[in-house]
Amino acid sequence: MTGDELVLRAGVAVATILPADGGRLGSLTVDGLELLVGRNPDPIQWGSYPMAPWAGRTRHGRFTFRGEEHALPLTMPPHAIHGVVLDRPWTVTGDGELAIELDERWPFRARVTQRFRLDGDALEVTMALDAGEPMPGVIGWHPWFRRVLAEGDEPVRLRFEAGEMLVRDAEGIPTGERVRPSPGPWDDAFTDVAAEPELHWPGRLRLTIGSSCPWWVVYTQPSHAVCVEPQSGPPDALNNHPDTVRPGAPLVERMRWSWRPG
Repeated sequence: MTGDELVLRAGVAVATILPADGGRLGSLTVDGLELLVGRNPDPIQWGSYPMAPWAGRTRHGRFTFRGEEHALPLTMPPHAIHGVVLDRPWTVTGDGELAIELDERWPFRARVTQRFRLDGDALEVTMALDAGEPMPGVIGWHPWFRRVLAEGDEPVRLRFEAGEMLVRDAEGIPTGERVRPSPGPWDDAFTDVAAEPELHWPGRLRLTIGSSCPWWVVYTQPSHAVCVEPQSGPPDALNNHPDTVRPGAPLVERMRWSWRPG
């Protein structure tokens, strides 16, 4: 720990985790190059943060579980977005480990844990959603990668190949219909991914994103950033067959970034 930061170092890589800022990865530098978008007044637009107990948008902030309707805060009106852990402080519970109890904005008792491990050529993060009672759940991560790592460089190139993309309606919410992916730019959910996504900053670095998650949201519309987000379920999954998490059987997912000179 350095002040309010948890700093991991391995070889030429330095990862800075910010427990007070939603348990997010606030910085990752490799050989002096910063890969992530820096601090922003809007907590959903910087670093790489955890999403739990849902990821992406939940339509109008409402969902039904076991016959009872629940309402969530409309954090991106008219919808609820990205869960309730990205804007609250986490507690350091061990070496590279953080945890948080879900607050009153989520109608079920639950706890989320993250574990970070940094090697010289990779960063691995594991997240677990532990339920105190049966509940729906979706977890994932939302990294904001910089398009350009140094002034004068070429912008990043994304290699991403998926078999299916979800159709979005006029409100930006998936309808459930699956189609072949269209050309980008994207703000879309995908599954049946053929190979691990790769970000290539020409002449600098190649970064591969591996995950146990079956769903990915890819956001390539911003001019300054690219977001490649592994998720256990797609946006609005709380209304469309989410995982049911039970006491003693946590929902666990893993994300691994590995890099090599580019």
